[in-house]
Amino acid sequence: MGRQLQKLYDVCGMVSGGLILCICLLISGQILLNGASRLAPGVLPTTIPSYADFSGFMLAGASFLAMAHTLRAGGHIRVNLVSSRMPQNVQFVLEGFVLLLAIALLGFLTWFMGALVLESFHYNDVSSGIIPVPLWMPQSIAAFGSFLLLVSVVHTFVDLIRAKAPVLSTPDEV
Repeated sequence: MGRQLQKLYDVCGMVSGGLILCICLLISGQILLNGASRLAPGVLPTTIPSYADFSGFMLAGASFLAMAHTLRAGGHIRVNLVSSRMPQNVQFVLEGFVLLLAIALLGFLTWFMGALVLESFHYNDVSSGIIPVPLWMPQSIAAFGSFLLLVSVVHTFVDLIRAKAPVLSTPDEV
């Protein structure tokens, strides 16, 4: 089960990278249109409709989809100056406490992100840009990303219990 989850984290990390690339292409296209409209007014359109909305939706999706992959890859910033100097059994308890707290907070976040998606779907909420986008679409990607982060924190907690030793701290992070 752990390997399938890791593959899912990795795929979501790659999708996140693809979304960042799409943001770069979209913004670059808008910049080129701005320059072209100054050089030859009226030849090309001056804007990509709702490009700022789409960039924001892709940024939210990229951010939420990357969190689980980043956690499992050890990429989140952790401050281990104090905990790394404690005995290993204290580090183990401290890490367990922090992971349980994260599970509770992420459970809360995931629950309310799901409720937000359902509310937006129920009321047919759409974005206010030139192109109206149903808000449940980008919100559902963010909700999935928060759920996946919750799963990855539970996964990390299970790894902690199995190893009976800290799993998040390594000497090179100090």
